[in-house]
Amino acid sequence: MKIGVPKEILAHENRVAMTPDWTRTLHEAGHNVYVQAGAGVGSSFHDEAYRKAGAVILDTAEEVFKKSDVIVKVKQPLEQEYKLIEERHILFTYLHLASSKTLTDALTDTGAHCIAYETIEDRSGRLPLLKPMSEVAGRMSAQIGARFLERGVNDQHPGRGILLGGAAGVPPAVVTILGAGIVGRAALKIAVGMGAHVNVFDNNLNALSEIDDLYGSRVATIFSTSSAIEKRVLESDLVIGAVLITGKKAPMLVTESMVKQMRYGSVIVDVAVDQGGCIETSEVTSHDNPIIVKHNVLHYGVANMPGAVPNTSTHALCNSTMPYLLKLANRGISALDEDPGFKKGLNIAEGKLLIDI
Repeated sequence: MKIGVPKEILAHENRVAMTPDWTRTLHEAGHNVYVQAGAGVGSSFHDEAYRKAGAVILDTAEEVFKKSDVIVKVKQPLEQEYKLIEERHILFTYLHLASSKTLTDALTDTGAHCIAYETIEDRSGRLPLLKPMSEVAGRMSAQIGARFLERGVNDQHPGRGILLGGAAGVPPAVVTILGAGIVGRAALKIAVGMGAHVNVFDNNLNALSEIDDLYGSRVATIFSTSSAIEKRVLESDLVIGAVLITGKKAPMLVTESMVKQMRYGSVIVDVAVDQGGCIETSEVTSHDNPIIVKHNVLHYGVANMPGAVPNTSTHALCNSTMPYLLKLANRGISALDEDPGFKKGLNIAEGKLLIDI
């Protein structure tokens, strides 16, 4: 099989879809790997490392797409890449179709088979290819929130000027996490480690019970109702949106009315923004301009958060994605028929949308 690895072109997306180590594994299995020049530089993987692993380095994305049967990426294609995707291609990447009708329509028009990392399931119904990036984004959300609560970090609008863990005689910051899944638990781990007072919301009592058993009185676990969420959000210094419904838009849990009543300089980090966001005032932002201010509240809505730590993220992602790619390389699209969980990743095929969004 001919496998192509184009350079990511989303702003400040420094991850790459394949490491040199996995390139060698695919090469040794008899497959041809084509890597666009410079694709791995942002993750500290240079072209020579790919060459030594058996890859062919090509100058342009056009050459990579033309040579390859399988295109493996990190993020969804952007408009300038739509025309490069052909009916014969298998596209394997994060898609997040629910957040973009334009992308969905464009990929449907190509006739290609489009497999989304985020909807593949394992035998237990979990999302193994979403987990590593969710863990990274969750850990980053608490870290980022703590940074923007400082004054002077954002020139246009200061944070509240508080330390997440407080100080002797000074109470810690209040952090509210919406969702007790992978992102929420990762955020919780960092927020508790930094000494914050943390509230965690979910409608899964088993998940809340597990957190309660693990953290005890250090964390308030609260069943999700609109009134309970409103009460805690208004008391919070940092709100982290960590809700995911597989392949669908995130539910709207925090209204604009609630945001209007939050404290001046409070921070919202909406990790669910690439699925439409779970906070009404959220907008997609970039690593260049990560913050927008609405109603005196700082909103962080970078959709590719793990792109800020690309070396860690690329290793973590490839450890999860590459075993599936190896199946595709060995058996083509028929590999999906042999694994029902893998087949759930097929979002678009032969001009048809196969999932509800």
